[in-house]
Amino acid sequence: MEKIRLLLVDDHAVVRSGLRMLLENEQDLVILGEANTGEQALKMTAALDPHIVIMDISLPDISGIEVTRLIRQAHPGTAVVALTIHEDQQYFFEMLQAGASAYVPKRAAPDDLINAIRAVSRGDVYIYPTLTKLLVKDFISRASEGMEKETMNGLTPREQEVLAMLAEGRSSDDIAEALTISYHTVARHRENLMGKLGLHNRSELVKYAIRKGLIKP
Repeated sequence: MEKIRLLLVDDHAVVRSGLRMLLENEQDLVILGEANTGEQALKMTAALDPHIVIMDISLPDISGIEVTRLIRQAHPGTAVVALTIHEDQQYFFEMLQAGASAYVPKRAAPDDLINAIRAVSRGDVYIYPTLTKLLVKDFISRASEGMEKETMNGLTPREQEVLAMLAEGRSSDDIAEALTISYHTVARHRENLMGKLGLHNRSELVKYAIRKGLIKP
């Protein structure tokens, strides 16, 4: 089984050392390197081609949010897991919009980070449970301002089912089995609904599904 290749990005050596000790104990994970600046993170991502970058937001040169955006643009096959002390709405939404597939606070239990890494490696999204309330508040705010439409943007009932299952973190194989359809049909539904909704990644998909009430945080 291929190991999940990781790049650690944090400007504190103590944090990186702790992460290395934690993650190296997992047989399915391998750490390719460590970066302490945004610029170094960009260069090492290009050179090492990690599956996942563990990204701090507060870096000494470039914001981790901007580094995430640049990584996702240049290396769409590389995912980003945000690991940060920041739990406020501004950083949370900006990181998701930049393309992060997971958001984990540094106060989280070690298993939460490991679960986030494995979820992201499967193509899923992971948002720390206490932070889902921000998605709900975002929906309430938008709804009160008339920014949410009552329609489902022309999605068919089957596309709505696929959307909800994807947002819940289920794999395409699981969805195909649950709906008794082929993997390729699931992929086609996913492509169609993402196009109709103008979504570009699973983080955006989760936010949309929660706002529309298809899944509960």
